[in-house]
Amino acid sequence: MKGVLLVNLGSPESPTPQDVKPYLDEFLMDKYVIDVPYLLRALLVRGIILRKRPENSAEAYQKIWTPEGSPLIVLSKKMHEKVKKEAKVPVALAMRYGKPSIETGLQELYDQGVREVLLFPLYPQYAMASTLTILVLAEEIRKKKFPDMTITDVPAFYNQPDYIEALANSMKKHLGNYDYDKLVFSYHGIPERHVRKTDATKKHKKFETDKMCCEVGTPEAEFCYRTHCYETTRLVAEKLQIPKDKYYVTFQSRLAGDKWLEPYTDIVLNNYPKQGIRKVAVVTPAFVTDCLETLEEIAIRANEEFLENGGESFLTIPCLNDDDQWCQVVANWINNWEQNGQWISTTTT
Repeated sequence: MKGVLLVNLGSPESPTPQDVKPYLDEFLMDKYVIDVPYLLRALLVRGIILRKRPENSAEAYQKIWTPEGSPLIVLSKKMHEKVKKEAKVPVALAMRYGKPSIETGLQELYDQGVREVLLFPLYPQYAMASTLTILVLAEEIRKKKFPDMTITDVPAFYNQPDYIEALANSMKKHLGNYDYDKLVFSYHGIPERHVRKTDATKKHKKFETDKMCCEVGTPEAEFCYRTHCYETTRLVAEKLQIPKDKYYVTFQSRLAGDKWLEPYTDIVLNNYPKQGIRKVAVVTPAFVTDCLETLEEIAIRANEEFLENGGESFLTIPCLNDDDQWCQVVANWINNWEQNGQWISTTTT
């Protein structure tokens, strides 16, 4: 019997330092997130970061927390329910960090008789700190707990026509008649070395601002997060007929001490008013679900800083969340896989 496990990032159980600390510990101690030797990682995370970060992060979570709980969890569950109604096989939901865990999700499917699992990381673009860590952990759990299960994973869907159409339509709806000077595609940042580490060909070119580092369709582009981000942007802009001078790609959420993908979202946005760009819209396509990085970092903090620096208006475009078209796309992919073993749709935009 076939079944599907949707996997998202995860969230603390509450916006308190006591609950944020173990969540951050699990997240930051992941060797695919902070990719240094264990002892150095433990010293950095548990000896330095976790001394103050839980309190600061808790304050940020408190700004976005809802009566129902964590926005990411609440919205993921809503999306999950819609997909389940349209899917022809059992569908479970799990988080990479926190609850419900990947092991819990696999157990839920196993108890329903599922032995063939379609593992669905809810990340359009591939990165070792998001997609790869899910794939590795799921396989480790399968081998240890469910050896008679098989797992097939959904690869990065950053350029799939159905996804692009759903994203473009959602953006169009939320943009409405908003007359922006610039539409910023802000993607989650990662260290440059992560891109090089996931390139088995070792052919990566130099990273140049505003230029794609790999050619789409080449072996080196298969797991290149940066290329995936630029290609998602190009396809959406093309779909919405947005001129090249009206949109821009940036990267957010960096840590000090490493060279991360540039240009940085906060620096770009804060400099825009000086350049006469005073009305912006920001979309965050690295996430399909609104979370701390989209709701607090962009919708609240970036918004406030942009206005303080002379901006006039700031529009945050929500993630796909439980958008009906997006949920139907996911259900269609699942049903295609159930019927013929191919998860992607043949639909073109």
